[in-house]
Amino acid sequence: MSNPAENPSPATVHAYTDGACRGNPGPGGWGVLLRSGDTQKELFGGEGQTTNNRMELTAAIVALESLRRPCRVQLFTDSQYVLKGITEWLPGWKARGWKTAERKPVKNVDLWQRLDQARAAHAVEWVWVRGHNGDAGNEAADALANRGVDSVAGGARR
Repeated sequence: MSNPAENPSPATVHAYTDGACRGNPGPGGWGVLLRSGDTQKELFGGEGQTTNNRMELTAAIVALESLRRPCRVQLFTDSQYVLKGITEWLPGWKARGWKTAERKPVKNVDLWQRLDQARAAHAVEWVWVRGHNGDAGNEAADALANRGVDSVAGGARR
């Protein structure tokens, strides 16, 4: 596959991602809002027993894996775990064989490895946004994540 930075798509894809969990662990969901030009796509799903961090990671993974060709992507997340993990911690984890600085196994390693692979196909700019603070894309991703929870929790809200 060619390097997306060498052959960028004409438009940047804006990917808004969020995870939600009712109980931690508990039923969880992920949501993705993709926008490029005049095109918009909504994705969501859930798991019956998971954690919020796993759902935040899953949202970012699905956003990138759903793109059919290499793209320039601005990926918006309200998760410091996802942002710091992908931009700061990942190189060290990989260098240490997926161990933390304390030589303990990296939590959610399956998802971190999948996210690392998914991002390799794209030129990704990681952008942190404050959650529940009026950002329309983040609010839409949050609503989709909650639909994902509803899809596995029978629609019951706490």
